[in-house]
Amino acid sequence: MKDKAYQLCRDYLSGSWKSISSNDMVFTAISGGLSNLLYHCSLPKTHTPLVGEPDQVLLRMYGQVHDGQAEANITESAIFMLLSERNLGPKLYGIFPEGRLEEYIPAKAMTCQELQDPDLSAKIARKLALIHQLAVPINKEPTWMFEKMERWLQKIRKDICVENIDVSKREYADHLLSQNLESELMWLKLFLQRAASPVVFCHNDLQEGNILLPERRSDNEDKVIFIDFEYCSYNYRGFDIANHFLEWCYDYSLPEYPHFTAKMENFPSQEQQVCSSALLYCI
Repeated sequence: MKDKAYQLCRDYLSGSWKSISSNDMVFTAISGGLSNLLYHCSLPKTHTPLVGEPDQVLLRMYGQVHDGQAEANITESAIFMLLSERNLGPKLYGIFPEGRLEEYIPAKAMTCQELQDPDLSAKIARKLALIHQLAVPINKEPTWMFEKMERWLQKIRKDICVENIDVSKREYADHLLSQNLESELMWLKLFLQRAASPVVFCHNDLQEGNILLPERRSDNEDKVIFIDFEYCSYNYRGFDIANHFLEWCYDYSLPEYPHFTAKMENFPSQEQQVCSSALLYCI
């Protein structure tokens, strides 16, 4: 993989990357899974950029490609490119069938507590407003959310077998399967179609792990960076806002099962909602 990464960096970045060998390149695996493999690639300290090329990049390699995933990868790359050109996401340095080269940003992901910070919340609102104004060359109908939820429902009904689940977790499975989720989804679809919420381009997954705070930023810099555009689509604006507010309540850093904690008392007050949402309407 290091040799593959070196060749990609050499071909797409040029400059000093052409004057080093694969052994010279600093190469570190960041994370790995079925969907994406992430690597940090950088020039050695003995080399500096020659013609404005980056000295470090993030290499994203697609993992297992399931039905429809190839098309989804193309769509996500197109969205990534548009957001990059508008300075609304990391820079894009290269696209190829197996993945892409992205800007590597020394940063930390936000925490649930930081989502509640008024200044940071205002920064998030301003950036989200800009994203909502984009014209993106994808399907403009708000169908993504319902299609995704219907697939999840089918997976639940097909894959969850209580007898095969650990005894300590069967209570959760029984409760989940006892709900008439299909009727709830139908109610939601009808409700949203009647709601006065415009259809705009949405992030759809604006939780704390997908919002970065760069290590280097000045106090007056309106700098938060959104990442992970896998769920981006046209959707009801109200969903994007409400989903983000719900993320104030969920912390996904719990190391043991179920790997998240829910504190519904952290849901923003009406005053907090109005302060954040007002920024979305005034830009």
